[in-house]
Amino acid sequence: MKLIKITWEAVQQAIYELMSNKLRTFLSLLGISVGIFCIIAVFASVDSLEENVKGSLETLGNDVVYVSKMPWASMDRSKFWKYSRRPNPSFRDYKYLKDRLQGADVVAYSIYLGNKTLKYRDNAMKDVTMVAVTEKYSELFSLEYQQGRFYSYAEYHSGSNMAIIGADIAKTLFGALDPVGREFKYKGAKLRVIGVIKKKGNEIVSIMNYDDAILLSMPLASRVANLNTKFFFGGGSLMAKTKDGISLDDLKDEITAVLRPIRHLRPKEENNFSLNTMTLLTNMLSGIFGAMNVAGFIIGGFAILVGMVSVANIMFVSVKERTSIIGVKKALGAKRWFILLEFLVESVVLSVLGGLLGLFFVRIVVIFISKAFTYDIHLSLNNILWGIGISAIVGILAGLIPAIGAARLDPVEAMRR
Repeated sequence: MKLIKITWEAVQQAIYELMSNKLRTFLSLLGISVGIFCIIAVFASVDSLEENVKGSLETLGNDVVYVSKMPWASMDRSKFWKYSRRPNPSFRDYKYLKDRLQGADVVAYSIYLGNKTLKYRDNAMKDVTMVAVTEKYSELFSLEYQQGRFYSYAEYHSGSNMAIIGADIAKTLFGALDPVGREFKYKGAKLRVIGVIKKKGNEIVSIMNYDDAILLSMPLASRVANLNTKFFFGGGSLMAKTKDGISLDDLKDEITAVLRPIRHLRPKEENNFSLNTMTLLTNMLSGIFGAMNVAGFIIGGFAILVGMVSVANIMFVSVKERTSIIGVKKALGAKRWFILLEFLVESVVLSVLGGLLGLFFVRIVVIFISKAFTYDIHLSLNNILWGIGISAIVGILAGLIPAIGAARLDPVEAMRR
């Protein structure tokens, strides 16, 4: 109880001293505020970016294996052309995997058909992404629909003239009209809209931008488009989702066992395909985000150092101004630790106030960015605690030497000054 009482009195004393010298206090607060602003602004930005990216990656499936010719992990530049010469995953590969994989719950395939200009009456939309997909594509990526639905079994296998469109296409082509049931032309064929994919917005990581994309069934696409068109970085995308109880590694081994004979690879030949998972990207990004946090701490550390020096200076001045008062307190029986605690608390209060001011500035910037750029950035409780904690540590370090000097003053000499 005595310690709490002394600490509270020290806090009151600190606030009184700070209010008595407003300009000096403000200049000292400014250094701490800038440092905390730099550090916590970077922390908040990186944390928000990391959450957005990892959230987007989760929608792509943590239990999905992506078959492609390029590995997602970092590689030497010398190997780029080697990987680029590999064949793209084909529809033939998809059919073999679909029929033979025992550990896969869903196998899906898609192929990019190019960008087209679509028209409906007087409305037109350029650069619409056309994609052919297989029957389980929507299930694998858990696509949500704001209107309509995906292909039924009969519609898919019969190659019905139907299409699923993105939210931006529905708005641009059909405006206020209900898009479901309406028809548009694509390469001479009239396609009827049966579903509108829920608007995704500006996702940081996505398999594609569904807002301005049209999904066609693979049988339909084989009639109206050239599925053999090859793009250097494109081609087909082949995905397999694990069954419950089956690990990603087990599924990757099974895919390898099925694909190697299809690709006519000899036992000693290396794979001419890569099996990628979201964990590869997650691990890579975790290292990048960690480096960004360290960089932010270093940048803000210089400002914090300047603020620490300013707080130390103001504490030296405070000790000098109150030397006679310290002498009186010690003459009346005040212990050294009491004097030490008094000045340490004052230094910590000054630093924490500066830190709170810096957090206030971060909060303003976060609100502005969120509203101006529709980007989900937030100041988490963890970041707030980091800001307050760093401020308190700075206060202790900055006030330690002045406080020790004050505690060691001789009472008689102090009262004479």
